[in-house]
Amino acid sequence: MTPSALLAATASALALALAFAAPASAAGTARIGLQQEPTVLDPTADATASIDGMLAQNVFESLTTVNEAGEVLPNLAERWEIADDGLTYTFHLVEGASFHDGTAFDAQDVKFSFDRAMAEDSVNPSKSIWAPIASVEVLDPATVRLTLTRKDAFLLFNLAQGDASILAPESADRAKTEPVGTGPFRFVSWTRGDRLVLAKNADWRDAEAVSLDRVEFRFIADPASGAAALMADELDAFPGFGAPEMLPQFEADPRFAVTVGSTEGEVILAMNNARAPFDDPRVRQAVNHAIDRDAIIDGAMYGRAAPIGSFYPPHGPAYLDLTGTWPHDVEKARALFEAAGVAGREMTLRVPPFAYATRSAEIIQAQLAAAGVDAKVETVEWGFWIGEVYKNRNYDMTIIAHTSPNDMGNFARGKDYFYGYQDDAYDALWAAIETEADAQARAELQREAQRFLAEAAVHAFLFQLPKLSVVKAGLEGFWASSPVIFQPLAGVRWAD
Repeated sequence: MTPSALLAATASALALALAFAAPASAAGTARIGLQQEPTVLDPTADATASIDGMLAQNVFESLTTVNEAGEVLPNLAERWEIADDGLTYTFHLVEGASFHDGTAFDAQDVKFSFDRAMAEDSVNPSKSIWAPIASVEVLDPATVRLTLTRKDAFLLFNLAQGDASILAPESADRAKTEPVGTGPFRFVSWTRGDRLVLAKNADWRDAEAVSLDRVEFRFIADPASGAAALMADELDAFPGFGAPEMLPQFEADPRFAVTVGSTEGEVILAMNNARAPFDDPRVRQAVNHAIDRDAIIDGAMYGRAAPIGSFYPPHGPAYLDLTGTWPHDVEKARALFEAAGVAGREMTLRVPPFAYATRSAEIIQAQLAAAGVDAKVETVEWGFWIGEVYKNRNYDMTIIAHTSPNDMGNFARGKDYFYGYQDDAYDALWAAIETEADAQARAELQREAQRFLAEAAVHAFLFQLPKLSVVKAGLEGFWASSPVIFQPLAGVRWAD
């Protein structure tokens, strides 16, 4: 859809929504819009970001957590000790925690969760978290010891993620549809295609600090419909607002507060390095020369995004501006396509149904056409994308935002990962990054990794996904930026 057609559709949707406005949210309730509906509700079984966005640190908890500044804090582990050699971590667990079904929480649940994630048949989406862990020992009901095979600079941070959520053996098998955790909110219902409902967990150990009694997540993939729902008072917040062209209207409306923050989400034009013609570096270089990031950001994000030239966020301490590595040059792109024998060839650009992806795809299609390549755009449902693109690697190109932090390790996951990419030198570089305890030395290694990925033209790195949020005035506590995928709701409240 062109920008003009999108604006027309948005205006029409707004008019319709205002004509049939819903009643305002009840006190103690927050209605939150989400673009992405997950296929399951177990964050330890699926990589879909919205699972963590709704459930991590809300329904499920982990040993550690992370605040908006990216600092690691205690959670189900109230404290820990790290041995001098960096290979042994001893966690002391909180007292009084229990699962929503009444099952008591103790060290056996931690061991069960970690052993489950580390098992040979595990479907945990972040295997790298568990790779350095040699053993998980229960010292007593309130103490767990992890022994590592190598140092892991990111371990405490990784243990805060949804992939490291603590589940109980009594309820883990049904977590995909009936999640049971220890967090400040309990699962109530999931109406597929519509909404997911949480309610306050009155038995949570710090329940008095939780203001909201009920949270409703409404799944609205279409940006115009999301804007209309906000205007019609059907939503109280849309923390991942997908219609940047509508922000000026909300910024001028005193009923709303608008924030533009950052995320860890690198938006990439991924190329299947294991499939011809993208196993040829010349083709990947040609794609990089063909794209014009500024035009993509202006057209798809209305200028509300920062360009990237590698797989690292611009707000990070080790960031390098590598956007000039493959400057926009249509003639160079055309020559490389011709040299590789793919000029005039049709390629498939298969994208999920998110605005940043579908809008970028239309622009990139035109840019590749100008360089002599026919890119056929296919927009597919999220479940199909997960199954065919992510799991089965059945694609030529795709556009996706990688929202996990510290995730340059994706490029060291081998050819079975959906990139289809493997390089021994990069694997060694990532291993050095993971084990470097000194922050300055690690940052220099991360800069080296950025250069490596940019120069290898593994993908075309487009822009950092911004966090565009529209929230009703008076609803406080949402994070402006997202250093992690999850959004804690225990601190969200309506102002008095």
